[in-house]
Amino acid sequence: MHMYTEHFNLSALPFENVPDPQFFYNQGDHARIRKQISGSLQSGRGLVVVTGPMGSGKTTLSQMIKADFPESIQLIWMAEPPVSSNDLYLFLAQELGLEPSSSEKTFVMRDIRNALLKINAEGKKCLVIIDESHLMSDDTINGVRLLNNLEEGSLKLIQLLLLGQEELMEKINKPAMEPFRQRIAALETLGKMDADAVRRYISHRIKVAGGTPDLISNTGWEAISVAFHVGGTPRTINSLCDRAFSVAYERDKHIIDAHDIYEATQRLGLRTDVFHYIISLKSKERKSQEMHTASEQETMFTPPPEAEPPIEKMTAPAESPQFDIPSAAESIHATPQPKISIPAREQEATVTPISQKLKQRVNSVVDGIPDDPRIRVNVTESSYENIARVIKEKYQQRNLKLPLTFLALSMMAFVISLFYFCHRTDSVGFIGCMIDLFGF
Repeated sequence: MHMYTEHFNLSALPFENVPDPQFFYNQGDHARIRKQISGSLQSGRGLVVVTGPMGSGKTTLSQMIKADFPESIQLIWMAEPPVSSNDLYLFLAQELGLEPSSSEKTFVMRDIRNALLKINAEGKKCLVIIDESHLMSDDTINGVRLLNNLEEGSLKLIQLLLLGQEELMEKINKPAMEPFRQRIAALETLGKMDADAVRRYISHRIKVAGGTPDLISNTGWEAISVAFHVGGTPRTINSLCDRAFSVAYERDKHIIDAHDIYEATQRLGLRTDVFHYIISLKSKERKSQEMHTASEQETMFTPPPEAEPPIEKMTAPAESPQFDIPSAAESIHATPQPKISIPAREQEATVTPISQKLKQRVNSVVDGIPDDPRIRVNVTESSYENIARVIKEKYQQRNLKLPLTFLALSMMAFVISLFYFCHRTDSVGFIGCMIDLFGF
């Protein structure tokens, strides 16, 4: 038993690439074709052909057919087809316990027919399963057709199940194979699983092994969906998941995530889009952190709202009062500014808001300040306090040389640290270094 079974509290390896009926996925195409084949065999229809891509579960399906008829079927199973029809007949004769007196096809077929009659008289059926049928020669295919012709009235004496890849369809679709195609009782095709079926298939095998689907995180499931977005076969799915569990075990993790799935694809040499999914995850994490940090800073440094100055009414006095220059303007010039008197004709209004008078005073002071590109004052502010705050913030930006120097030194230190990290790790290339750095 592999060590990771104990690490993940499993009772068995969930993703072994062996035709184990215990892990048979009895859903989708597999369940439908299994039912179709069983019905054809029970009714004695004869020749059944099942095709599908490499690793789609055809051999496991044949094991389930054997399990469906444990006693009433005499099974003859071929791991690969014979080279010729003559070899096919001799092999069947030996499996049926016959010793033909001659190797001629006519005599061998006679002996096979007699043996099949005896088996059917006992209430049994003979099932011949030929795996890798896409490797059959045209002569062997013709020999299968002749075997299918062995009948007793309306009863087929032998049941034939051919399992092969898509190339088998190319062979039997030839014009010369028309007699063979007409004798096919059932023709089924196992396709690739879509993303939803892949998830159900993986969950099924994990449950059979004593685990739960929670062993794979949300990002892990999403990475699997990305890896098999164009479909997947049981063999490829098993290989990827088995390698991902091994990677997580090596990293002493109890949950398989997207990084483990990506590492598994790299070790298997699979070309997938999982790498781009990892990059998108990192980008989302950085944006989320930046938004969170910005929100915290905004909450921390936002000043309290300023109260609007009260609006008061006053009557112009007989004599014009004197006002001092605002202290904000005095902080800009080295020498104090002279006092400014408001002409008497400006005081003739009977009711004037104080804020309006203050704005006029600030405008007159600002007009007397020399033009400095580092300082820009918006004299249209609604209050004196806002104008003073703006002047102060602008003025504080005068000396930025020291912070810029520190920023440049920090960036140089970061680049040197990055090259040192890539040199010390076993990363392959700059992208591999980035993945290791983010994964660390």
